[in-house]
Amino acid sequence: MKLFRYGEPGDIRPGIVDASGRLRDLSAHLGDVSSDVLSDAELARLSELDTSLLPEIRSSVRYAPPMSSIGKFIAIGLNYRDHAEEANLPIPSEPLVFFKPISCISGANDPIIQPPHSHQLDWELELAVVIGKRAQYVAVEQALSHVAGYCVANDVSDRGFQFQSSQWDKGKSSDTFGPIGPWLVTRDEVPDPQNLSMWLEVNGQRRQEGNSRTMIFSVAEIVSYCSRYMTLEAGDVIITGTPPGVSMGMKPQPQWLKEGDEVTLSIEGLGTQHHRVQRYQLP
Repeated sequence: MKLFRYGEPGDIRPGIVDASGRLRDLSAHLGDVSSDVLSDAELARLSELDTSLLPEIRSSVRYAPPMSSIGKFIAIGLNYRDHAEEANLPIPSEPLVFFKPISCISGANDPIIQPPHSHQLDWELELAVVIGKRAQYVAVEQALSHVAGYCVANDVSDRGFQFQSSQWDKGKSSDTFGPIGPWLVTRDEVPDPQNLSMWLEVNGQRRQEGNSRTMIFSVAEIVSYCSRYMTLEAGDVIITGTPPGVSMGMKPQPQWLKEGDEVTLSIEGLGTQHHRVQRYQLP
């Protein structure tokens, strides 16, 4: 099942993708795609709907972030060996956890807004994991049962900000630096999150191409690990690292994103994002 939210801020409605790939409105059956909807029981109820009877909506709608009530936005750094090597950073011996603020989250096709003092804007294609039920001290073997589904994410980063200190948050936190979606694809449609192909292009040129099977730490290991240090709640999102091919690792020199650039990214079965870079205009 693929759930989404569509519309402009202040007028956002829930939707579902039917078996033919058509977008259908869910407003008659659901107020919003909130954390309460992510339970196994509620997702099972929605899966029983005859989506062919729901109102069809145009394909050109704006996709809002696919969940309305995201609690924590957790990120895992350097989770692909080749990416750590291209960044000239040590291979982590355990998951490297940091946080992105909720305020950076944007829709799947919203523009990336480059801060006025940003000059090293970079992309990071990532698999996002959406928690569906409370997880605390969860074993690896049970971890995936706490997952509601998966999304495409772009961990947009400014490398100049990121490495000004030992903490990465400053380079990961600007508004629009966390687009997710277009859909929340439920766990039953992703039987193996460790075998998903993924790619990212900038201005039509392939920059990243990889597969989630090359993660250092699997989705199950990441969920279990995080649950040892914080209680994960329904609606929390974990992004799981990026494969190689970011601008920072390009030789002989990086090709940072700039105003007008087009970024397109996709993960197998989870949909596609498309962003245009715009520079923030100071008043």
